[in-house]
Amino acid sequence: MSFKDQLRKKIEINTLAGRIKATMGPPDSGPRVDKDLMRQLLAEGGYEKIVERDMELYRLPPSGDKPRLLVLDNDLPIYGTGVEDVVLRKSPVVREMLNIRNVMKILNDADVVISKKDVSLNTLCEELIAGLDLRFTAEDIDDLVYDGRSALANRYGEGVQETLRFMADLLGYVPAPKALQVAHHAVWGAWGKIPGGNVFGPIVLYDAMHNTLKQIQQPIDWSNPEDMARYEAVVSAATSADQNGEDVFTALGKRILAD
Repeated sequence: MSFKDQLRKKIEINTLAGRIKATMGPPDSGPRVDKDLMRQLLAEGGYEKIVERDMELYRLPPSGDKPRLLVLDNDLPIYGTGVEDVVLRKSPVVREMLNIRNVMKILNDADVVISKKDVSLNTLCEELIAGLDLRFTAEDIDDLVYDGRSALANRYGEGVQETLRFMADLLGYVPAPKALQVAHHAVWGAWGKIPGGNVFGPIVLYDAMHNTLKQIQQPIDWSNPEDMARYEAVVSAATSADQNGEDVFTALGKRILAD
């Protein structure tokens, strides 16, 4: 796959994981993990699927000499043991429960459970992303800049937003907090710290309705009325942004290569 395809795959994995995490509750709680979404995520890794009794297991790469199995249930446990042991502990039959050693295993699996819930999900995502080749060259970034500029010039909104997502990922930018969100805009930026609080910026704003793109370099403290007035003035076009239009992609590309 090309660098852009690898980066797209990383974003898809993280997006899918976010959707799965939204369906989770604490271990042993009521909310149900979306198993269809989990199957989509597991398919990204091509893991071997094993069906035993009433369970759906996936064989993960071993950790050293320890096997690892993920059980697709509400708790998403990853076990550091073999299939037979997991089946015994998770879905025993009557004859197996007549053995006192088996009963002890069934009642307490802490010795073989590596992780559950979001920890298991994070482990899976990290390993899937680690399998991607996300190295890039200056030419790769130049291609992204060209794609973004071309999409904006041709009023191709989906292309603009995809390129912004690519560049945001490379820069560690995230969607804006609620106080800085704007209707019909995609707003991305970086978190920063100031004494007593947080700031957000640089900020990139794409107005999908009017196909306008802006960048504010100075971080915004949304608890500061002066900062918010400055931000709102740029959004409303009462004040010019630091970069506008295609120049935003050029500036983002330079920042990626400078980091």
